[in-house]
Amino acid sequence: MLRQELTRLRMAAGMSQARLAEVLGKPASYVAKYELGERRLDAVELCVILRIISADPRLFFAKLFEASPDRL
Repeated sequence: MLRQELTRLRMAAGMSQARLAEVLGKPASYVAKYELGERRLDAVELCVILRIISADPRLFFAKLFEASPDRL
């Protein structure tokens, strides 16, 4: 769900993977890998990405929290 929501928000912001990676100062594969689940993001990386795509972190985490399972 996290990956899908990040992808949706990036696209809603009108940013390609390449453009987001450029703004982040990362190679283009950086965004593709976390969106595909090949790479994990830490909390700081997630916050920076949310800021760049102008996503409200409260809404992002509320949606993630509501969709989370009861058990791991």
